[in-house]
Amino acid sequence: MLELGVCYYPEQWPEHMWERDAQRMVELGLTWVRVGEFAWSLIEEEEGKFNWTWLDRAVDILGKAGLKVVMCTPSAAPPKWLIDKHPEILPVDAEGHVRKFGARRHYCFSSDIYREHAVRIAGEYAKRYGANPFVNAWQIDNEYGDHDTIHSYSESAKKAFQSWLTSRYHDIEALNQAWGTVFWSMKYNRFDQIELPNSLVEEPSPTHLLDYQRFASDEVIKFNRAQVDIVRKHAPDRPVTHNFMGHNTDFDHYELGQDLDFASWDSYPMGALIHGKMDDAEKARLLRTGIIDQPAFNNDLYRQAGQGRAWIMEQQPGPVNWAAHNQSPHDGMVRLWTWLAFAHGIDVVVYFRWRQSKFAQEQFHAGLLLPNDEPDQAYFEVAQVAKEIAQLPQEIADRKTAKVALMLDYASRWAALSLPQGKDYSSARNMMNWYQALSAKGVDVDIVGPHNDLSAYDLVILPDIILENAELVQKLKASNAKIYLGARTGSKTQNMHIPDNLPPGEFAQLINVKVKRVESLPEYNQDLIVMDEQRFAVGNWRECIESDEPVLARFESNHRDQSPALVGNEKCWYGTANFSGAALEHLVDRLLSWAGVPMSSLDRDVRVTKRGPLHFAFNFGERSAEVQMPEGAEILLGRAEIAPRDVVIWRE
Repeated sequence: MLELGVCYYPEQWPEHMWERDAQRMVELGLTWVRVGEFAWSLIEEEEGKFNWTWLDRAVDILGKAGLKVVMCTPSAAPPKWLIDKHPEILPVDAEGHVRKFGARRHYCFSSDIYREHAVRIAGEYAKRYGANPFVNAWQIDNEYGDHDTIHSYSESAKKAFQSWLTSRYHDIEALNQAWGTVFWSMKYNRFDQIELPNSLVEEPSPTHLLDYQRFASDEVIKFNRAQVDIVRKHAPDRPVTHNFMGHNTDFDHYELGQDLDFASWDSYPMGALIHGKMDDAEKARLLRTGIIDQPAFNNDLYRQAGQGRAWIMEQQPGPVNWAAHNQSPHDGMVRLWTWLAFAHGIDVVVYFRWRQSKFAQEQFHAGLLLPNDEPDQAYFEVAQVAKEIAQLPQEIADRKTAKVALMLDYASRWAALSLPQGKDYSSARNMMNWYQALSAKGVDVDIVGPHNDLSAYDLVILPDIILENAELVQKLKASNAKIYLGARTGSKTQNMHIPDNLPPGEFAQLINVKVKRVESLPEYNQDLIVMDEQRFAVGNWRECIESDEPVLARFESNHRDQSPALVGNEKCWYGTANFSGAALEHLVDRLLSWAGVPMSSLDRDVRVTKRGPLHFAFNFGERSAEVQMPEGAEILLGRAEIAPRDVVIWRE
């Protein structure tokens, strides 16, 4: 059963409006409502003095109207009295400046004092509402990493980092060897001498930086787990989630997801476009549509992080307030994003927010209602979706395992940031380029991590799994899948050293390659790749290799002309360049054919996918597009000729 919901802030509106709001939500077709994530100072006005009356009444009104409540723990915004009593819980930025009270997310994950208070208030919430029949799910905190708040350089963080390093290495000489402290006379005699990797004259040891990022991720996971445990103690049998931010990779979302019952994420395609890395001409073309594949990618990612279960906890309903520019989505896009989410395995879409605020920081952020209570555009689109859901089978199957897996490893993301070797090198952009190229061929893709079972896939693509991983190599060898290894694969050990046998290190068990030289290239480089007698531009990375494997593509260049750009055997191919654009599109064609994965010829703005027996096609473009269906297909929604920003759903 596909469901819809909304984020609601009863504390921001007069109490006499609450009952009518609840009635309108139900009339609209909503079944879920999220509350409470920024209410700490109203619930606990002074330490130990609680006022639950207003929230009790709000939950009662919402529940009696027929809505299921998602209750949030309020630790994303600690109250002023707590900051005044314990100013040491505030985070410190990389320049050493304390980040003050006055907005949100003003806490350091490494503060033991703050963790105790966060668990305490989460426990009070859970004791109060854990058995409440109207509270059907829980959200822990809100948007870890928003406003760049995973990393803090406080005294608490320094001491916690020293303790983390002691547990990891045990012996200081083991750390010295791992970090290469003989370089630049950086040797340590004790763990308590170690500083955080900020405000240095030059860049830190890449292993120092990678370990700090691992530590920071572990602090988030520990903080989240402590709240999950206390909520589960007092609210048994109620599912628990956290709402991730797809663009923030400062902590391991897979690992945190192991402590949740389902994952959720916050979808803002308009801001993602404005802050994205594509060229201005493409941004202009997609200005009111957003990056076509960005929402689908995150739907697939968080379905994986949630071990098969995922929601969108905040869906953009119109212009927002926080991007560099805040354009309106085209009419119809909120409906399209909603159906896109369901097609990619999302079970519930929750819109942010019910009513646009009249005051404070988010006055320009649209809601389903205008501040004067009139419906805004998204209200009508949500009403349409609610009616359309009723036209589909009530039981919708889960997504099946795809034939293609695309691997994202958070630690390798941190490794690339620790030692990028090129100003414009971006693991996130590489990953999205691959996902877009595959989706444009009508191919469903699963996002996986090194920890996942790979046995069911026909093709597994590793765009840049930088860190060696012997266990992953054995999984890949044991699978029946064809394997693609991108440039930089296995280029560093887990300690950020060059492997003894040169890159790709352990991955050389899959293909006989030895990387002898790497270079990062500026945009104006003129090297080319010749593949199947076609010429393509080279991206920002090129490698020179030694290999006796068959050469599938070569470089055309005034530097080491005809050196291999792509080599491969029956099991594994290795690319020595950062493929993008037309070169990547051609490579994807070859890989899919090699692996025997069916593909389609689609309009560039059309995407197709499947959930259970249902097939979906989406038109993100400005013109109508025809979708090819087998004879006898039963159209459940829409038409085979899809209008701009429309969807068709059918079963065969």
